[in-house]
Amino acid sequence: MPLVTAKRTGLVDQVIDQMRALVSSGEWPLGEKIPPEAELVTALGVGRNTVREAVRALSHTGLLEVRQGDGTFVRATSELSGAVRGLCGDELRQIHQVRRALEVESARLAATARTEQDLAELTALLDERATALRDRLADQAIAADAAFHLRLVDASHNPVLVALYQGIREAVVSSVATCFDPDLPAEEHISHRELLDAVRDRDPKRAAEEAGGFLEDLLAEG
Repeated sequence: MPLVTAKRTGLVDQVIDQMRALVSSGEWPLGEKIPPEAELVTALGVGRNTVREAVRALSHTGLLEVRQGDGTFVRATSELSGAVRGLCGDELRQIHQVRRALEVESARLAATARTEQDLAELTALLDERATALRDRLADQAIAADAAFHLRLVDASHNPVLVALYQGIREAVVSSVATCFDPDLPAEEHISHRELLDAVRDRDPKRAAEEAGGFLEDLLAEG
C-alpha cells in the first residue's frame, strides 16, 4: 500500500489515516521501524510538523512507539490493542479480566452457534498445541494456544464480539506468553479439552464455566 500525496485540507487527519491503514494492513509490520521522517515528508508531500503531529497522535493511542535516537516503531495493530498492550507486565491482571469477560461469553455463544468446521479447526489447534508442548517448542505452543482462543471467539459467530477480541489479539498473546512455563511437563498444562467438549456437546453453561475457570485461577494467583 504505497503512500500518496495528501490533500491540503485536514492534513494531519489524512496522514493519521494513511499510517493507520499501513499498520493494519501489515505493510508496516508489528514491531518494525517505520520509514524515517524525511522519507515520510517526501512521500506524503507534507511538512515535517504535519508528520510529527500524526506520529505523536498515533503514539498517544498506542499504535506507534517513538524511541529517542532509534526511530519510531509499530507497537500494535489497532488503537484498542495498543491501549490494552499498555497493561502488560504490571497490569497483567486487567488483561485477564478483559479476556475473562470476552471469552466466557464467546464460549457460551459458541456452544450453541458452533459448526462442524468450527469444531474441526478448534480440535486441530489443540492438537497442534499439544504437540508443541510435548516437543517443548514454546513459541509454537503459545501461538497455537492464542489461536485456539481466537478461533473459539470466531465460533460465537457474533461479529461485534469477534471485532472486540481481535482488537486485543496482541495482548492475548502477551498474556499467554507471560503465563507459559516451558519447564512444566506437557501433561500439567491446561489442556482446554474440557472446554472444547462442552462446546461440542452444545452445553453453554459448562462451556462458560470451563472458559472462565483457568482465568479465575490466574486472577486468584495474581
